[in-house]
Amino acid sequence: MGMINEFKNFIARGNVFDMAVGIIIGAAFTTIVNSLVGDLIMPIIGVVTSGVDFSDLFIALDGNDYATMDAAKTAGAAVISYGVFINAVINFMIVAFVIFMLVKQVNRLKKEEAAAPAAPPADVLLLTEIRDLLKK
Repeated sequence: MGMINEFKNFIARGNVFDMAVGIIIGAAFTTIVNSLVGDLIMPIIGVVTSGVDFSDLFIALDGNDYATMDAAKTAGAAVISYGVFINAVINFMIVAFVIFMLVKQVNRLKKEEAAAPAAPPADVLLLTEIRDLLKK
Protein backbone atom coordinates (compact mmCIF):
# COMPACT_ATOMS: atom_id res chain seq x y z
CA MET A 1 0.00 0.00 0.00
CA GLY A 2 2.94 2.34 0.67
CA MET A 3 4.10 2.23 -2.94
CA ILE A 4 0.63 3.15 -4.20
CA ASN A 5 0.58 6.20 -1.91
CA GLU A 6 4.04 7.21 -3.09
CA PHE A 7 2.86 6.88 -6.69
CA LYS A 8 -0.22 9.03 -5.96
CA ASN A 9 2.02 11.68 -4.37
CA PHE A 10 4.35 11.59 -7.37
CA ILE A 11 1.51 11.98 -9.88
CA ALA A 12 -0.21 14.66 -7.80
CA ARG A 13 2.83 16.95 -7.95
CA GLY A 14 2.17 20.06 -9.99
CA ASN A 15 5.28 19.78 -12.14
CA VAL A 16 4.24 16.36 -13.52
CA PHE A 17 0.93 17.79 -14.69
CA ASP A 18 2.62 20.95 -15.98
CA MET A 19 5.04 18.84 -17.99
CA ALA A 20 2.23 16.69 -19.42
CA VAL A 21 0.21 19.76 -20.39
CA GLY A 22 3.32 21.32 -21.96
CA ILE A 23 3.95 18.23 -24.08
CA ILE A 24 0.33 18.07 -25.25
CA ILE A 25 0.23 21.78 -26.08
CA GLY A 26 3.61 21.46 -27.82
CA ALA A 27 2.29 18.66 -30.03
CA ALA A 28 -0.78 20.70 -30.94
CA PHE A 29 1.36 23.78 -31.57
CA THR A 30 3.63 21.72 -33.86
CA THR A 31 0.61 20.99 -36.07
CA ILE A 32 -0.23 24.70 -36.25
CA VAL A 33 3.35 25.72 -37.11
CA ASN A 34 3.67 22.97 -39.74
CA SER A 35 0.41 24.09 -41.33
CA LEU A 36 1.48 27.74 -41.25
CA VAL A 37 4.77 26.90 -42.95
CA GLY A 38 3.49 24.22 -45.34
CA ASP A 39 0.17 25.74 -46.32
CA LEU A 40 0.81 29.49 -46.18
CA ILE A 41 4.51 30.31 -46.36
CA MET A 42 5.95 27.57 -48.61
CA PRO A 43 3.51 28.24 -51.49
CA ILE A 44 4.56 31.91 -51.46
CA ILE A 45 8.24 30.92 -51.41
CA GLY A 46 7.53 28.43 -54.22
CA VAL A 47 6.07 31.22 -56.36
CA VAL A 48 8.95 33.59 -55.58
CA THR A 49 11.62 30.96 -56.31
CA SER A 50 9.74 29.53 -59.32
CA GLY A 51 9.29 26.19 -57.55
CA VAL A 52 13.01 25.45 -57.07
CA ASP A 53 13.34 21.99 -55.52
CA PHE A 54 16.67 20.49 -54.54
CA SER A 55 15.36 17.02 -53.72
CA ASP A 56 16.65 15.50 -56.99
CA LEU A 57 20.26 16.59 -56.40
CA PHE A 58 22.38 13.55 -55.62
CA ILE A 59 25.70 11.85 -56.16
CA ALA A 60 25.66 8.22 -57.30
CA LEU A 61 28.46 6.36 -55.52
CA ASP A 62 28.80 3.71 -58.23
CA GLY A 63 30.27 6.27 -60.67
CA ASN A 64 27.43 6.10 -63.21
CA ASP A 65 25.25 9.00 -64.30
CA TYR A 66 21.50 8.74 -63.69
CA ALA A 67 18.81 11.14 -64.84
CA THR A 68 16.98 11.05 -61.52
CA MET A 69 17.53 9.80 -58.01
CA ASP A 70 14.72 7.29 -58.52
CA ALA A 71 16.54 5.89 -61.54
CA ALA A 72 19.73 5.52 -59.48
CA LYS A 73 17.88 3.81 -56.65
CA THR A 74 16.06 1.51 -59.09
CA ALA A 75 19.44 0.53 -60.52
CA GLY A 76 20.55 -0.32 -56.98
CA ALA A 77 23.17 2.43 -56.75
CA ALA A 78 24.01 3.92 -53.38
CA VAL A 79 23.39 7.66 -53.47
CA ILE A 80 24.22 10.66 -51.36
CA SER A 81 21.00 12.67 -51.40
CA TYR A 82 22.43 16.08 -50.59
CA GLY A 83 19.45 17.85 -52.22
CA VAL A 84 17.05 16.33 -49.69
CA PHE A 85 19.36 17.61 -46.95
CA ILE A 86 19.35 21.11 -48.48
CA ASN A 87 15.53 21.05 -48.54
CA ALA A 88 15.47 19.96 -44.89
CA VAL A 89 17.82 22.79 -43.89
CA ILE A 90 15.73 25.36 -45.78
CA ASN A 91 12.53 24.01 -44.19
CA PHE A 92 14.16 24.14 -40.73
CA MET A 93 15.25 27.74 -41.25
CA ILE A 94 11.74 28.76 -42.29
CA VAL A 95 10.13 26.97 -39.32
CA ALA A 96 12.72 28.43 -36.93
CA PHE A 97 12.07 31.95 -38.29
CA VAL A 98 8.29 31.52 -37.93
CA ILE A 99 8.70 30.33 -34.34
CA PHE A 100 11.08 33.25 -33.66
CA MET A 101 8.47 35.71 -34.94
CA LEU A 102 5.72 34.07 -32.85
CA VAL A 103 7.85 34.16 -29.68
CA LYS A 104 8.80 37.76 -30.40
CA GLN A 105 5.12 38.75 -30.65
CA VAL A 106 4.21 36.86 -27.46
CA ASN A 107 7.07 38.56 -25.59
CA ARG A 108 5.91 41.96 -26.89
CA LEU A 109 2.39 41.27 -25.66
CA LYS A 110 3.74 40.19 -22.25
CA LYS A 111 5.75 43.42 -21.97
CA GLU A 112 2.68 45.50 -22.83
CA GLU A 113 0.63 43.59 -20.28
CA ALA A 114 3.28 44.03 -17.58
CA ALA A 115 3.64 47.74 -18.37
CA ALA A 116 -0.10 48.42 -18.05
CA PRO A 117 -0.83 49.71 -14.56
CA ALA A 118 -3.02 47.33 -12.65
CA ALA A 119 -6.10 48.79 -11.00
CA PRO A 120 -5.81 48.73 -7.23
CA PRO A 121 -7.92 46.10 -5.50
CA ALA A 122 -11.35 47.12 -4.19
CA ASP A 123 -10.27 46.94 -0.54
CA VAL A 124 -7.36 49.31 -1.19
CA LEU A 125 -9.73 51.75 -2.91
CA LEU A 126 -12.11 51.54 0.04
CA LEU A 127 -9.32 52.14 2.55
CA THR A 128 -8.07 55.09 0.51
CA GLU A 129 -11.57 56.56 0.49
CA ILE A 130 -11.90 56.12 4.26
CA ARG A 131 -8.50 57.77 4.81
CA ASP A 132 -9.47 60.71 2.65
CA LEU A 133 -12.78 61.10 4.51
CA LEU A 134 -11.02 61.02 7.89
CA LYS A 135 -8.62 63.76 6.77
CA LYS A 136 -11.58 66.10 6.18
